[in-house]
Amino acid sequence: MKLRSVVSLKRLAAGFLVLALALAACAAGEVALTGGTTGESVDEEGGLAFFGRDSSQNSPPTTAAATTSSPDEKDAAGTLNAANPPVVLNIVDFGRDIIFTADMTVAVGDVSAAGNDAIRIVQGLGGYLFGQSTQGSPNPRSVLTFKVAPSDFQETLSRLGALGDVRTQEISASDVTDRIVDLESQIATASASVERLRALLAQATEIKAIVELENELLARETQLESMRGQLRTLQNQVALATIVVTLTEAESRPAIDVVMTAYPGHDDGVSCPGDSEPVIEQDTEATVCFEIFNSGDTRLTGVELKDPVLDIETKHLISVYGDPAMVIEPGQSIVVAAEVLVQRPLRTRTAVTAQPVDEDGAPLTGRAATQTTSVYINAVDPGGIASFSDGLKASWDWLVAFGQVLLLGLGAAIPFFWVPLVLWLVWRMLRVRRRERVTTARSTEAS
Repeated sequence: MKLRSVVSLKRLAAGFLVLALALAACAAGEVALTGGTTGESVDEEGGLAFFGRDSSQNSPPTTAAATTSSPDEKDAAGTLNAANPPVVLNIVDFGRDIIFTADMTVAVGDVSAAGNDAIRIVQGLGGYLFGQSTQGSPNPRSVLTFKVAPSDFQETLSRLGALGDVRTQEISASDVTDRIVDLESQIATASASVERLRALLAQATEIKAIVELENELLARETQLESMRGQLRTLQNQVALATIVVTLTEAESRPAIDVVMTAYPGHDDGVSCPGDSEPVIEQDTEATVCFEIFNSGDTRLTGVELKDPVLDIETKHLISVYGDPAMVIEPGQSIVVAAEVLVQRPLRTRTAVTAQPVDEDGAPLTGRAATQTTSVYINAVDPGGIASFSDGLKASWDWLVAFGQVLLLGLGAAIPFFWVPLVLWLVWRMLRVRRRERVTTARSTEAS
């Protein structure tokens, strides 16, 4: 009895020991799966998160998705801040089939020279130019498509970004391992099916069977070649990463956008913005708001605004947010307002101009940012009981309109005054002749 108890205790202790070892192994497996401090992660299928980090950095790893520079990462000139460099791929070979692509815009001083430098950089790294589209003045621009080895992807991006100011950058990595494995499996199955059909076709003797087998074989071979083409395309995309670089001339596209709104009353523009389709009572005060946005890539200053319909100029403007004389950085805006009296429905015609300047504030000659906008202000009759002045004004308006109609009728009748005169003269002549005939006839009878 004692021997059985001892044996039972030993078995129980052994069971606890095995359970403890299993738990320790699971914990170690989790650490290995998450990658510890290396900053690399593995997905559920054994893949990796391709935007990893170096072990020396403390920033968290980026996810495997398209990475775009956010507005907060840009400085006043619209370029990526040096303190927040563009995120690049930390490429590690884990035996997966990955398609790497990048799309970046770089502002340079000379588009043509920068294009030649970009080609030399890529060729020096073993890549090649896959496509090019270039346009000249007044807005020089060149779009270059490069193919490079995935191992040189990060270095190529760094060198191309050093050509000028990186305005935008998008990087993506797509895992196509499953698609390639699936296509290879389908190709193997389709190849076996084609071989079987060829064997059956070789043994067929009846014309009907031969025709049916040839049609089926043609369909299978077409499907097989299509899958082989898809596989080659994916393999080529995996073998060579694609980088599309757009080179633009730095500070070559000044642009300005104007959004105009209005609302009833005067409050120094505190209620700006107003309504984009304002309805204002006739003969009442209104405030017109102008949001002036720098939509180009150049700093702007000296904003001038003029609207001949509203009879307002820059000197009439009220600064709500910002000052028309201040420097407006790319992506920034100012809000100004003007107080007017709306007497009738009207359509505004607002022209806004601004002077582009460089980083030192010097004007850029030959380049201007202009925009013309228009808004319809619907002035409506407030209604209600008419007053004495309203009745007097209405009567006067009616009298003026009646006089205008009389003048119009008189002007239309003047060219026809000769018609009654001619008719009267003809009538007089006919009457005189008739009297002469009567007189002559009487004279003849009397004789």
